[in-house]
Amino acid sequence: MKIALVGYGRMGHLVHKVAEEQGHEVVSIIDPNSSEAQYNEISKDSLKDAEVAIDFTTPDSVLDNVRKVSSAKINMVVGTTGWYDQMDKVNEIVKKSGIGFIFSPNFSLGVNVFFKIIRNAAKTFNKLEDYDVYGIEYHHSRKKDSPSGTAKKLGEIILEEISRKKELQTEKLDRQIKKEELHFASVRSGEFPGTHEIGFDSEADTIKLIHTARSRKGFALGAIKAAEFVTDKKGFYTMEDMLKEMVEV
Repeated sequence: MKIALVGYGRMGHLVHKVAEEQGHEVVSIIDPNSSEAQYNEISKDSLKDAEVAIDFTTPDSVLDNVRKVSSAKINMVVGTTGWYDQMDKVNEIVKKSGIGFIFSPNFSLGVNVFFKIIRNAAKTFNKLEDYDVYGIEYHHSRKKDSPSGTAKKLGEIILEEISRKKELQTEKLDRQIKKEELHFASVRSGEFPGTHEIGFDSEADTIKLIHTARSRKGFALGAIKAAEFVTDKKGFYTMEDMLKEMVEV
């Protein structure tokens, strides 16, 4: 593939490295804040040689980035989180432009398998009312959003599958939690690349399911796999769609 990188921070650099390791070519680096970038903005010129664009930027720039990339008829991978309140608008842009688009709160293949594991576990615990459920996540001190997109996705899965849980709480609670609430706590410190824990707790025992990222390389590799997946497609996709094509889980 010929790839345009939109955003050239830590993840952009890592995606660049992994893309070349996988035999792909980075033909454009776009970032107004990087001296290593070839272009300051997304345009037909900066995208002219690209088959797919991979976005790791900031939440407030995603909508405009999607508009510009889609106007150039380039397929797109978005790994930026924190923009999901704009989902309907992005979906509409993708549909009208006819491009292929895939996003995920976390492109790690392991995390997306973890989502499936948690969904299956939640379906089981939905029938076991003696068990309560909680979530906690850890990330490095530079992470800009809290809770993480991955934590929100895990929370959504649990609310979908455990009928007694109706509301996700991600803030500090200065009161007793209600039975219908799911509390998902966030910790930001040091160099954590990302750890997510879901626990099912009863008077008798506790069951914990944990995903710990060993490095950020897994996120970059997943983004490249997503780019390979979406290159020849049209429409709006998630990592769940990609996994269905890759494996039967």
